[in-house]
Amino acid sequence: MLSKSLQKTALDYRFQIASYVILTFYGYFTIGLSLAVLPIFIHETLGFNTIIAGAVIGSQYIMTFFMRAYAGTIVDKKGPKPAIIVSMICFMLTGILLWAAFYTSASPLLSISLLAASRLLTGCGEGMVGASPVNWAILRVGDQHTSTAISYNGISNYSSMAIGAPLGVILSQHLGNWSIAAFTILVGLIGLISTINKKALYSLSTEVRNSFFSVLKIVSPFGIGLALAGIGFGTISTFITLYYNYKGWENAAICITCFSTMFVLGRFLLTGSINKIGGVKIALYSMIIESVGLLMISFAPSPLLTIIGASITGLGFSMVFPALGVEAVKRASSANKGAALGAYGLFIDISLGVSGPLVGLVAKQFGMNFIFPFSLFLVLLGVMVCFILIRSKAKS
Repeated sequence: MLSKSLQKTALDYRFQIASYVILTFYGYFTIGLSLAVLPIFIHETLGFNTIIAGAVIGSQYIMTFFMRAYAGTIVDKKGPKPAIIVSMICFMLTGILLWAAFYTSASPLLSISLLAASRLLTGCGEGMVGASPVNWAILRVGDQHTSTAISYNGISNYSSMAIGAPLGVILSQHLGNWSIAAFTILVGLIGLISTINKKALYSLSTEVRNSFFSVLKIVSPFGIGLALAGIGFGTISTFITLYYNYKGWENAAICITCFSTMFVLGRFLLTGSINKIGGVKIALYSMIIESVGLLMISFAPSPLLTIIGASITGLGFSMVFPALGVEAVKRASSANKGAALGAYGLFIDISLGVSGPLVGLVAKQFGMNFIFPFSLFLVLLGVMVCFILIRSKAKS
């Protein structure tokens, strides 16, 4: 009887967490809608090269970098609700600018300028929503459920892109690019209404709040590992459509869907392993699996093997964020949890922001065949970081 009661309580906590991280789903769904369409639109319709395409797509993550620090401060002082309201408004405005960019495609400079502005707004929205729902969930269910909250937040994140990326392609092909913009506005509005209807929660901690940069210093060893692991995802999300186009293959969005599906599956199956085995060890194993996937993509002679490689990459990358994130947040006081998650999240923004122009430069200088071996090399550096963290913990 007691066992059933505990199971029911655990299930209740999961539902409560899910009710908050669904807001992450709305935000990242709007990002996923244009993920597989914009690189081709910039490169082929507007006529800009891969470096420009990567830079425009990557500019989103640069803005996210700056907004996470601001969002963390808002969450710790005023609670997550205001930050998420701002994010959903940004996503709605992104949809409006996307529509304008698609409408002015006959004027490439004007169109890409509007696209760049839309990516900056997307980055603002992502920065404000990134860690806010998971903080809201932790405030509701308690710190002891941090790993579950982070994992479920990631499930919302990547499942939204698994659905959004192919849907964006379908909308583009059958209705036109304007429909992607319209859908972005609609989902942003749904997210805004959902956020407004939720009860605001705040941290009641009386501990002194540290400066954001002091918190950043605490989480940076774990963030560096995350940033290196994120290069694999950044390369797939930004360049897989151009890579498929270079190879003469079709249905590139399937790679993003399979990556995201395996990512979500990994989160569901492996979340409990963090507390049992340890965050850094799980991150180490995960990056090794991610490396195997990138190695397969690098030398895959067919779309099928590329899809399998993307799936393995997604499974490997799935646990890196929560595994290192739990270790990072442990080192912050209760008054700085929002700042800690925001500071830790900066490293994935750096990773994704840099991967666009950096991998684009590799593609331009050496050819598209070199982008995944290059990504593999950086992820292997992340494996080395995990080894160093494990050794330093053993010595302390």
